[in-house]
Amino acid sequence: MEGKFPDCRKCSAGVLIPLSDYGRDGAPITYKAWVCTNPACGFNVRIDNGEISLGRSVGPSSK
Repeated sequence: MEGKFPDCRKCSAGVLIPLSDYGRDGAPITYKAWVCTNPACGFNVRIDNGEISLGRSVGPSSK
């Protein structure tokens, strides 16, 4: 992705950065989540099993 990442509209202090993942069969999932860089904000948007989730806590995987 070229250029500037979008500003976070929730806190206006951070920017949203994309996170990628791998599916069950190992296929890459580009931009699975967008997360605010401001730790105090915690805003995130995710795609889980084809559904959009807002505000779910994001942290290290237990896997």
